[in-house]
This record gives sequence, C-alpha cells and structure tokens, in this order.
Amino acid sequence: MMTRRQFLARSALLGGAAWLAAASPGRLLAAAAGKPLGIQLYMVLKAYQDDPNGTLRTLKSIGYSEIEAIITSTAKTLRDQLNEAGLACPSMHFDSLGVDAGLEAAHTLGTSYFVSSMLPAYMAKLKGDKSEPGYTRDDAKRTAEFANQIGEKAKKAGLQYAYHNHHHEFTEVGNGQTFYDVLLSETDANLVKLELDCGWVHAGGKNPVDYFKAYPGRIPLMHAKDFLASPAPNQFPGAELGRGTVDYRPIMAAADASGLKHCFVEQEGPFSRVSQLEAARIDYAYLRPLR
Repeated sequence: MMTRRQFLARSALLGGAAWLAAASPGRLLAAAAGKPLGIQLYMVLKAYQDDPNGTLRTLKSIGYSEIEAIITSTAKTLRDQLNEAGLACPSMHFDSLGVDAGLEAAHTLGTSYFVSSMLPAYMAKLKGDKSEPGYTRDDAKRTAEFANQIGEKAKKAGLQYAYHNHHHEFTEVGNGQTFYDVLLSETDANLVKLELDCGWVHAGGKNPVDYFKAYPGRIPLMHAKDFLASPAPNQFPGAELGRGTVDYRPIMAAADASGLKHCFVEQEGPFSRVSQLEAARIDYAYLRPLR
C-alpha cells in the first residue's frame, strides 16, 4: 500500500474483530446513541478501492457513523455510496483536488469542514517545488498566510477550513516556539480551525492534551492514531489503537472538554498484523468507550 504522502502527491499530480461478533444488540444501540465516531477513508483505501460499497457497509456495521472523505473517483460517486451505506460525511480533505475543485466536491458531498492534509507540501507542489517543504519560522508565517486565504475562501463558500498536522509542525523554530505555535498565532481563529492529529502530535514530541486545553473551541476535529515504538529516527510504523504508544484516555477527556465535534480514526500502515477492516474493528472497540 502506498503511503499517505505518496497518495496525495500522485493525486495532486493527476488532478492540480472478534469484538463485533461478541457485542450484544444492547451494546451496539448504546454506541449508536453516543457521540459520533468516524473514520478517515484513507485508512481503508485498499479495501474501499477493491469493494467500495461492501467496505462502507462493513464500516457501518462495525459502528462508525461518519466518514472523512478523500476523493478517489468523483464526489457524486462517493456521495451516492455513502448515502446507500447510511454514513454521514461532515469533513473532507481537499489536497488531491485543489482548493477550487475541492470546494465544489465538498458541496456535492454536503460536508461542513474543508481540510488540508499537508498544507506545506501542497504549497510546494503549487510552486512546482519537488523538494521537501521547510519548517522554519518564515515557512510557518507563509503557511499561515496561505491558510488564512483558504479559510476566507471556504467561509465565502459556506464551509469551515481546518488545518491537519503531521509531526513536522512540531519542529522548534526558536524563542521556545514550534512551527505549529507560529502557525496558530499567525492565523485567524475564525477562519482557520484545527484538525489535531493526535498520533502525529505525539510523534512530534508533544502532548495533544496540552493543545486541547490551550485552544478550547478551536479544535472541532481530531484524528485518533497510534504508532509502535519507532525503530529508527523518522520511522513511524502504525499501530491499532491501544496497541501502540499513545494513551487516548486523557486525550479524549481533554478533547471533549475543549469542544470537539468529530473524531476520526486513522491508522498508518503497514497493515501487516491485521487487515485494514480488522484494524478498523479493533480501533472502534478501543475508542468507542472513550468517546
């Protein structure tokens, strides 16, 4: 399976458990009555591409009620598939389409949140720069300026823009600040909300709880992600929730207190221990009681 970075790069170039079987009906009804729990479509990308409708039905049967979209065919196709499966789509990542086409796709899907997956990398591609993006203080300010522009455009289109992070955003840029700190201080809080990827925050050496506490109301979205212990610098093998290095009990408590609206499970590969859909089952079983 290609990495998320490879998938987004290719798309940009082309287009500018056992737990479920044991669960009683009462437990399933209780879960359905709780706060919504979603999944990023990228996590089950191979399964979805092999069997779109079957995969979405399986996610619904596990207990997920929401999908965070990436577009691999057309927005209308995905919308029809989600409607058939009975899944909501409150958020989408637009990098593979670009801003303008992404806004159109968001309206087709009926989403509320318009999210950049890797904004510095997206900016580099717009300039034709094939090198890795920088994460200096000046880079943070340029990224913030562009994020504000996207946020303004999204607002005019009736959507809310949100910035999704990776671990690079927690690079130190001097004066006791990180790239992410500068980005937050330089963006308009009304135009630029956050999708806090808690696994990548942890991989960047920071605690997601601190951000939820420091920015109440600004983080309506989050990704629940876990990693195994890193075997080498800049290697982050994905893990099922509860089987890696991140404890989500304090994170979910802080997120709810901060005003979180939507939580999406997203696991990085490789899926060598279990399949993508089995990982989705394990992740749901771990996170549902905390949500």
